[in-house]
Amino acid sequence: MGQPYNRRSFLVGVGRGLALAVIAPRVLGESASGFSPEIAKPYGNSVVIDTLCAPFTSTDSMPDKATVEVVRQSGITAINFTISASTFEGTVQDLAYVEALVEQSPEVFTVVRRHSDIARAKREGKIGIMLGFQYTEFLEDDPSRIETFRRLGVRIMQLTYNNRSRFGDGCLEPGNAGLSKAGHDAVHRMNELGVAIDLSHSGYRTTAEAIAVSAKPVLITHSGCASIYAHPRNKPDEVMKALADRGGYFGIYLMPYLVASPTVATRDHVINHVLGALNVCGADHVGIGSDGSIQAVSLTAEQKKRFDEDIARRKTLAIGAPGEDRYPYVPDLNGPDHMEVIAAELQARGQPSAVIEKVLGANFQRVIGDIWGTA
Repeated sequence: MGQPYNRRSFLVGVGRGLALAVIAPRVLGESASGFSPEIAKPYGNSVVIDTLCAPFTSTDSMPDKATVEVVRQSGITAINFTISASTFEGTVQDLAYVEALVEQSPEVFTVVRRHSDIARAKREGKIGIMLGFQYTEFLEDDPSRIETFRRLGVRIMQLTYNNRSRFGDGCLEPGNAGLSKAGHDAVHRMNELGVAIDLSHSGYRTTAEAIAVSAKPVLITHSGCASIYAHPRNKPDEVMKALADRGGYFGIYLMPYLVASPTVATRDHVINHVLGALNVCGADHVGIGSDGSIQAVSLTAEQKKRFDEDIARRKTLAIGAPGEDRYPYVPDLNGPDHMEVIAAELQARGQPSAVIEKVLGANFQRVIGDIWGTA
């Protein structure tokens, strides 16, 4: 779902049972979730990147030490963490939250500002936070803020959310008008600054035109395959292929929109979309962008109430997508081991270790180097 509705406000107070004890730091080749050595060792040695993910289910307060340690056990090397709010001021506050988190737990978290920071996070056993934007209204009001926030460490930015923006049409905009003149300018400026362009919520035409116009590869960090399930948030094969042909990256999300309502998405649906994307894009361009959190969701009656309220609010704002009648996560991929579970499922489907390593994070690490430079 993403901004401006902050789904993390719904996923509050979770995973307490998982955080009752502080666990020793995970080392290379060691599984935190009891998987066989055949997958645990290569997973532990891989660079693992969730390309749209929050560390915790709430940013209302700083996490306690036990919760931080549970998240640390995920084996995840880096995440693209959305810090954009609906206002400039709110976005600055979200940026301040990340800085406070790193200050509180410098042995666990680090901010990724350069490509080499990803490898450094892996060596040091930390979770690298890549600062990203989904909501762009405050950039549309003042495009010079693209450079301002780039200097503050935000190196991944979406062009649109679900509806029409100054830069182009989002995926729910029926006009499907494509990239605007301001959008063309934003693409060129992001290319110049080394900011990665994310098209996850853009409409089909906006996505296709931005792929064609960009001088650098672009990202679809969290989406699904429209050929498997036709939904506005999923992308058609021709868009996915164009993305891959120009060196881009396509991340599969762990969201309900992988399958028609009222079916609850499962890991099998996720793997079907991953395999579908591999078939269209090739093994060098696919990964996972969960659109969730590392910390597990523990659904309570209060959280269900919040969810219903948030869905009603999104409908009022006309930003709700079809199928927003299910909870925004995949229940059997819920928790810090979700990336390792996906790796094990891909292995069970006969995918070779080299492909699994690419899907886990090597593909995203490569494309970020192509966009940012490899320093």
